Amino acid sequence: MGIRVSRIYGMDIYTDAGKYLGRVQDILIDLEQGKIIRLTMEPLVNISKEEAKRILKEKSVLYSSVKNVEDVVVVGAKSGGLVQNY
Repeated sequence: MGIRVSRIYGMDIYTDAGKYLGRVQDILIDLEQGKIIRLTMEPLVNISKEEAKRILKEKSVLYSSVKNVEDVVVVGAKSGGLVQNY
């Protein structure tokens, strides 16, 4: 079953251990494969290349680490896909 990408925007992101990470601000999509790659907790609009790298490194999660999307996004805390330090 699929989910509309627009539904994910603004959702809160939590680890499966219950730690709040932030709110979905941007979604990176591989258009060739039609898959979501990464969720960011800061917008990637009108910023420098260095700032984008920082956000991708410190304020994003790989979509492959997402365990569930219902009322919130739940990511695996120990999955290695979690990029944010906590």
